[in-house]
Amino acid sequence: MRNRRQSLRTTAAVAVSATLVAGGVLGLAPAAQAATSGVRFVDIAGDGGTKLAANVVTPADADGSHRYPLVVLPTSWGFPQVQYLAQAEKLANSGYVVVSYNVRGFWQSGGGIEVGGPADVADASKVIDWALANTPSDAGHIGMAGVSYGAGISLLAAAHDKRIKAVASLSGWADLIGSIYSGRTEHSQATALLDGVGLVTGRPSAQTSQVFKDFLAADLSKEQEMIDWGKERSPATYVDRINKNGAAIMLANAWGDTIFPPNQIADFYGELTGPKRLELRPGDHATAELTGLFGLPNDVWTDTERWFDHYLKGEDNGIDREDPVELKSRSTGGYEGYPDWKSVGATRKKIDLAGTTTIHTNVDSGADGGIVFLSSILDQVAQVPPVAWVPLLPRRWAAVWQSGTYTSAQQVRGTVTLHTTVTDTKESGTLVAYLYDVGPLGLGKLVSNAPYTWHGQTPGQPFGVDLELFSTAYDVPAGHHLALVVDTVDPLYIEHNPTGAQLTFSSPANDPSYVSIPLREQ
Repeated sequence: MRNRRQSLRTTAAVAVSATLVAGGVLGLAPAAQAATSGVRFVDIAGDGGTKLAANVVTPADADGSHRYPLVVLPTSWGFPQVQYLAQAEKLANSGYVVVSYNVRGFWQSGGGIEVGGPADVADASKVIDWALANTPSDAGHIGMAGVSYGAGISLLAAAHDKRIKAVASLSGWADLIGSIYSGRTEHSQATALLDGVGLVTGRPSAQTSQVFKDFLAADLSKEQEMIDWGKERSPATYVDRINKNGAAIMLANAWGDTIFPPNQIADFYGELTGPKRLELRPGDHATAELTGLFGLPNDVWTDTERWFDHYLKGEDNGIDREDPVELKSRSTGGYEGYPDWKSVGATRKKIDLAGTTTIHTNVDSGADGGIVFLSSILDQVAQVPPVAWVPLLPRRWAAVWQSGTYTSAQQVRGTVTLHTTVTDTKESGTLVAYLYDVGPLGLGKLVSNAPYTWHGQTPGQPFGVDLELFSTAYDVPAGHHLALVVDTVDPLYIEHNPTGAQLTFSSPANDPSYVSIPLREQ
């Protein structure tokens, strides 16, 4: 396990360098321009007196005669405090006081990285306290927003601080365990990336370091401790408090987010009872918002400002009358509006997974979910998702079922579900399911995937598997068909297949196996 962790950290270090060059370092570009227009850099005492490096931008006409709505922006994981200056200036020019701060443990802020723990939540309230005492901000009109780490902290703060009236969570998480441990499977590339960025740009607390170590080592003896740790840091745990406090919640995420997959955000959205909005677009983690950090036109940031204009300023800009669920397909450029998440995949078609198929484990069949960040960015920019030649996938290591050829386009929308029966020759195992759009020549383009792991099963005894693949919006062209592929190894995840294990998939007459495809109503 030690060699695996070292390898993951080495891989993460390379990804960290690319990430910081693309985002963190280049993110300083708008800062130089913003520094000439009234930005004030301050230190704020967070929870326990911990120093939080922050900056303040106020409207140009602020003269102390009246107060303005306040927007607080916690930084993303590994990003410096200047991350949001371009957007802070835009908000200030629209009449907001904006305070952005480096979350504890990163860059110039003190303390250790707590991954959205109680100290991070308390810090957010301390920043609000400071802003109300030191800026012309209005205590009755307070909002929070952020990308990634800042998004999660904003949601957590809204559950614990009633003063927060509106939140824009951009590429955030609602369920931390459901994000990086979905299907009881460690998302190793994503977690190693977070771990690596934390080591390069910050100071993980002792608890954080231990949790990452146990997680990447797949230490099952610490599983419940890690789950409890994650639940404490999950906004979904506190959804009743968020609903009671009544903050207006906007959630914007990406279909291909390899750190915080869209399923957990969609589930969280369904539990919210107050004013809410869900936006899902092509891309990977935080890529949909990136251009806005440079001050360029950006749909996510435009809607964020509209959200605050309505719920903090009271402007009648119509955002409350629009369809609350807005999606952009990975295959087309336009937006689609829905009254709720359930309406996204209004109809379903089943593909029967008939027969009995046995595969061997421990070998990557060639079907996989790609590389963290890179694959989904290629899909976002060029509509080139991970591919596999389905007819050539080795049946020794991959089970394959295919639909008939479709005579009309199939608009896949929402969450594909798999139900099957598995018999393992060992007590533990991992499978990864992939749905491919297969063209006439057999080239499959990845529509969705998800892992599933089990422990403590009786060898040779069949058991049922129900798995939700990651939610998506993808158009399968006429003349193509769908293929479900299942194998046991994927670079994105840690596998738990003992050497030499075999998996048998069957479809009992009293419990048939199938994959259910959600389709947009035509």
